Order: sequence, then structure tokens, then C-alpha cells
Amino acid sequence: MTTTYTVSPVSSPVQGVVRPPGSKSLTNRALVVSALAAGQTRLTGVLESEDTQVMIDSLNRLGIVIRHDKQQRQIDVVGSAGQPPANRADLWVENSGTTIRFLTALCTLCQGRFRLDGNARMRQRPIANLVTALNSLGADVYCEADNGCPPVVVVGNGLPGGNAIIAGGISSQYLSALLMAAPCTKSPVKIYLSGELVSHPYVDMTLGMMSQFQANVNCSEHDRYEIEPQTYQAGDYQIEPDASAASYFFAAAAITGGSVRVEGLSRNTFQGDVRFVDALEQMGCQVAWQSNSITVRGGSLCGIDIDMNAISDTAQTLAVVAPFADGPTTIRNIAHVRHKETDRIAALATQLQRVGIQVQEHSDGLTINPGLVHAATIQTFNDHRMAMSFALLGLKVPGIKISNPGCTAKTYPQFFNDFEDLCRTGQ
Repeated sequence: MTTTYTVSPVSSPVQGVVRPPGSKSLTNRALVVSALAAGQTRLTGVLESEDTQVMIDSLNRLGIVIRHDKQQRQIDVVGSAGQPPANRADLWVENSGTTIRFLTALCTLCQGRFRLDGNARMRQRPIANLVTALNSLGADVYCEADNGCPPVVVVGNGLPGGNAIIAGGISSQYLSALLMAAPCTKSPVKIYLSGELVSHPYVDMTLGMMSQFQANVNCSEHDRYEIEPQTYQAGDYQIEPDASAASYFFAAAAITGGSVRVEGLSRNTFQGDVRFVDALEQMGCQVAWQSNSITVRGGSLCGIDIDMNAISDTAQTLAVVAPFADGPTTIRNIAHVRHKETDRIAALATQLQRVGIQVQEHSDGLTINPGLVHAATIQTFNDHRMAMSFALLGLKVPGIKISNPGCTAKTYPQFFNDFEDLCRTGQ
């Protein structure tokens, strides 16, 4: 793809049906759990992206046998019954947070030495809380630069088990990593949560995935999880479409006053980000829930004040809808997104200001004032969600260009193709 992508405005409301690719979050969780299961698992509807590919490559390096049919979006995984066979590996994860965090925990179940590293941004992303928690369970894990960030070295000798405390305020992926490894420990595990957990629906997703593979977790209290040693059981699993990716198409309906139906999602999804449509409904859109689809119809938009902690991956999407509302929109309680692919709060503020929108940046969010958007080249900071969300501005305003559009390969390589197919209905 070229170094910039110019969005073509639409002249009428967008109308259409779309089915996003498989969920990255579900795909990577399913890969980890099936790698630890007893027997062979078939995953269908898997996402083809940079984040999922680095997970597959890393599991291969850990000795997991994976047969990947990209054309059919199908993966067969031969599980290791709780102990991946490799005794040494260097794992390169680019900037995939799920991969480095989930596999740091998984590597403690192995026998040998493992090093996990990534690109320059990954080397700035914190992982110390997970390292500390794993060591409290008897692991030998350390940050190579002694700065609380990758590269991470794991000296694996199986994970003994015991009690661990994990902070919930930076990333829910720490807790998910511990939970998925815990059934494979030598003795029972108790995990205590310290502080408020960000992005709680992603932990619910993890627990749901573990349950699909017959692992039981006692979490009668929201701040304590108890797991007995047990064996994941292999089976067939269908990956749902990505609810975070769906947010861009729902937002296209909101911004243009159109109607978009996303297939493959419903109220029963494991993915908390499906609740993004509730935010659009608060702003004035109409939402129709079906058994296997969700439809959003645009309307007159009003500004809202919203806590997006639970659906923070869609905060950028809502932020680019906000300029078209009739009053200010405040997004709160997403301080943790400063530790994502970029500082997402700062990036949103600077790029909205670049197109002429007045923004007040807060420590945990931002307030966006409605206004006239003008042409500009958007800096994406190599963040896939910046590229996909800001493309929405170009539906209403000519001259919106997205720099480094190829960064969408991280989770949605075909985004701009699907975006164009949908938006042709409004041209």
C-alpha cells in the first residue's frame, strides 16, 4: 500500500452489510489455549493479521505443531497437554501485546530458556507486573534491561503455582495471561486482583475461552480467581467476527446518517466491544439487535459524557464521531490506553486538532468539541486504530489522507478494501 491513503467522501448516506474478519483477541486466546490442550483443535474463521501471525510463528518456535490454511481461514493445532516441547527459543512479537504477555506466561510451563522481544514501541510497553506475578508463582522471569519492559527472559522449569497478586490498572492482558497458564501449573493457583481492572470484558472473554476448552475457574469474587491443576480438552472452535473492527462500520452509519448491518455478532458475543453501539445509541443512533447481526442507523447526533474503560479499544472510533455531534463529547477512564501501540489519548488530541477540532486532553481521556473538519494528513503513529478511525472523517470531508495506512495489517489487513466496498453505496 502507498505511504498515504486518500479517503473519498460520500455524497449520500452509507447503506450496506459487512462481516469483519475474525476477532484478533479471540484468535490469539484460542491459539494459546489450544496449544496447551490435550489433542488436536480445529479453529475456523481465524483472523489473518500481523498480530495473529507472530503468535503462530512463536508457537511454532515453541514446538507446537500448527497447520494453517490461510485460504480457508482455518488452523489445526496439535496441543501439548500443558507443556510445550521446545527447550530454547527466541520469540519476536513485533508490537503485539497479547502475544508477548500471553507467551511470557506460557513459556514458564516449558523446560528451558526463552527470550521474548519486539519492536521499539514494544520495548516501551510495561510488563513488570506480569513478571512479578509469575515469579511469585515460582517462575524465573526477568526484564533483560531491568526497566520493567521487554525484552523478557524466561528460564522455564514448569510453573509451581501458589498465590499471586496482579495489578489491574494498566492492562487486563496480565490477568488473562496468568489465567490461561494457571490450569497447567503443578499445584493450585490463587490470583488476587489489586486495584480496578481495566477492560474487564476481555477477562470475561478469557474465562469464556477457557470454559470452551473445559477448564474451570472459581471466580465467585471479582478480585479473586482460584484454579486447580487440570487439562484443557481439544475441540473445534469458530472465531467470531471482530467487534472492535465492526465499530468503524457502525460509525460510518452514524456519521453519514446511513444504515449498516454487521453480520456474525449478537448480544451473546464474548466481545465486550460490541457495546460500542450503546454509545452510538446514546448519541442519537438507532440500534437493532438480531440473533446473528446488529444494525445501526444514523440520526441527529448529540454529544455525550461516557466512561469507556470497558470498551477502550473503540474510544478512537467514538472520538472521530464526536466532531459531528451538536455538543461536546467527553470520554473518560481510559488512562491505560496511553500504554498501547501509541499514547492514544495524546495521539487523538493532536490529530483532531490537526483537522481543526478543539480538544481538551485530560489525564484519563479527552473532551471533543463539535466543529468544521478541514483537510489534513493524519499521522497514525504506526497505530492501526488511528488509521482506521480517522479514515471515517474523510467520508464527510474531502482531503483527509491517512499516513502509513499499511499499519492496519496488525489486525485488519483488508480494512481499506472493505471500507471502500461499503462506502461505494454512498457515492
